[in-house]
Amino acid sequence: MEARRVKGGLLAVIGFVLSPLSWWNDLVVNLPLAYAFGVAVSLISRQWFLPGVIAGYWLTNVVGFVLLHKGAVDAISSEAEPYTTGRLAKDFFISVGYTVLVVLLVWYGLLSVPEEILAALGR
Repeated sequence: MEARRVKGGLLAVIGFVLSPLSWWNDLVVNLPLAYAFGVAVSLISRQWFLPGVIAGYWLTNVVGFVLLHKGAVDAISSEAEPYTTGRLAKDFFISVGYTVLVVLLVWYGLLSVPEEILAALGR
């Protein structure tokens, strides 16, 4: 097996773990990483902790989608395809679109958010 395909498979697995496609990843992976990001950002200003956690959580999901896509392409395709800035931008905007979709579903009540989360955010 080619090293590129093995590397692609590994990237895809890491991407899957970081992406919101697995039900357990938030508690085990994304929230601890987001919390660490929030702590790092709060060293600049204490008020930035919660926005830092939210941004860190979102970034872990975006990075997960990008790694999943890049890894799957490398693992499945027969030829090595360069990962250009255009493809990175496309993956980034797909992830942003996914985020906007989820926010809209929550906003219009089609997707519910647990009350504990809303209480923690002060709503």
